[in-house]
Amino acid sequence: MNKLDKVLYTGRAHTTGGRDGQSRSDDGKLEVKLSPPGQGTGTNPEQMFAAGYSACYIGAMKAVAGKMKLQLPQDLAVDAEVDLGPIKEGAAYGIAARLNVSLPGMDRAQAQQLVDAAHQVCPYSNATRGNIDVQINLV
Repeated sequence: MNKLDKVLYTGRAHTTGGRDGQSRSDDGKLEVKLSPPGQGTGTNPEQMFAAGYSACYIGAMKAVAGKMKLQLPQDLAVDAEVDLGPIKEGAAYGIAARLNVSLPGMDRAQAQQLVDAAHQVCPYSNATRGNIDVQINLV
């Protein structure tokens, strides 16, 4: 288990009602209605995880690119997919994630090196490593 040497930031949210409820950050900047996947008008935890992971991963790529002295394309993007499904013969549920990374115009070898390095430093990647199936694809 990874332990933090120092806490740099703590995100806080208050959620009621579970997948049929709502969630709000302590500073009021995030307020979302929740609905089960494919139902209702709200978002769901899998979509929020996909948004968080992809945003965090782009931040990791920016940090790594700076250290590698690489220029990132302006239109870089990460399309994240988070799957929800049963594990252990339906006794429990789990998730899997795919990040499809687009770095238009970058040399493919350099882009792959960047993607691999970012996966080593991204907090979401470190949190999920060894716990869920994560695929990082350079598209």
